[in-house]
Amino acid sequence: MKIDRLRAYMSRDKDRPRVIVAIDTDDGITGWGECYNHGPDKALFPLLEYLFPMIKGHDPSRIEYLIMMLMQQTRFPPGALGLAAISVIDHCLWDISAKALGVPVYKLLGGNVRDKVQVYAGVYTAPDPIQARDEMDALNEGWGFKAFKLSPYRVNIHTHRWGEVVRTSAEYFRQLRETVKSEYEIAFDAHAKIFEPAQAIQLGNALAPYDPLFFEEPIRPENVEAWGELKRGLKCTLATGESLYSRFEFLRLLQARGADIIQPDICVVGGLLEMRKIAALAEAHYVTVAPHNPMGPLATAVNLHFSASQHNFRILEYRLPHGPGYAFEAGGSSAKPAADQGAYYVQDPYLPKDGYLELRPDRPGWGVEINEEILGKEDYVHWERKVPIRPDGSTGYV
Repeated sequence: MKIDRLRAYMSRDKDRPRVIVAIDTDDGITGWGECYNHGPDKALFPLLEYLFPMIKGHDPSRIEYLIMMLMQQTRFPPGALGLAAISVIDHCLWDISAKALGVPVYKLLGGNVRDKVQVYAGVYTAPDPIQARDEMDALNEGWGFKAFKLSPYRVNIHTHRWGEVVRTSAEYFRQLRETVKSEYEIAFDAHAKIFEPAQAIQLGNALAPYDPLFFEEPIRPENVEAWGELKRGLKCTLATGESLYSRFEFLRLLQARGADIIQPDICVVGGLLEMRKIAALAEAHYVTVAPHNPMGPLATAVNLHFSASQHNFRILEYRLPHGPGYAFEAGGSSAKPAADQGAYYVQDPYLPKDGYLELRPDRPGWGVEINEEILGKEDYVHWERKVPIRPDGSTGYV
């Protein structure tokens, strides 16, 4: 069995672009993977075209050898786009290797240590506790979600006094706790918008009395030592890592004792192989892993196999897929088909049941079927983060 061809497709999942990749072997097995949409999504295509000749003709089951060759060939550590391209190649190789043996990918990782994988949902549009409760209850009734992630900010952090930002955030969380079911876990994602660690500590400690699942990425990722200071000053669980890459960056964070939970992205760090190495480092530091996964249904499948086989896994971020035939919006006591149209390149995505994704032991590879007819029709949608403008005209962090 030899690597023969690489095919890359541009698609979307509702309002997010998705780069989907297939690698074909000379004996007819196809492996699939998904790239992370850093922003310049179309820049991934020439990168994949450049990397592919280095692995063509090789045995796809030599995953460690091939991925290390790509990593080392770059000479300098690959950045965001380079690692995204390597990640998707890694995904394809695992899928091929498992399909060749007729087993799920997690069987190649030592088997599953759990029978199902807990997921949490983002609830970002509800402006008040009652609406947040209603959205959480709908997700709970439709899909069984018991864990959710929200934004902590209730007012514009650039136009209000910081003390008011902290007060309104804490008041919101207090009201949430008094309003929603006591069994719900609630995390807060500060989206690295805070520049000063002292302000991040102030906000995290204001939320702490109401038992957040975790306080995510309040400051920028570059200064690892600052994360150690931040964690030492917090009275709640600190999570970060979506903006970090290889095991070497995560090692620095762990050595600085800068997180209770790390959040590497399997479409960012170099793929499943690198993700496993990062998780092993975290386990040695008594740190759990909650993968960053704001991605499409194929990336979710990849994450599921990692999560099922990793002992220090905590919880998986999950975004309901959007597209005819399987896109749903939870509402009331049941789920209903969504009206919007988006990417539906995965025909049978993993959907939550009682707040968990269940394994498919009888399905080889990632355990999903790809709709290649849909992928043959480009369905690109432009997406970019909106940079805030402060009252003095300077830009803020997103």
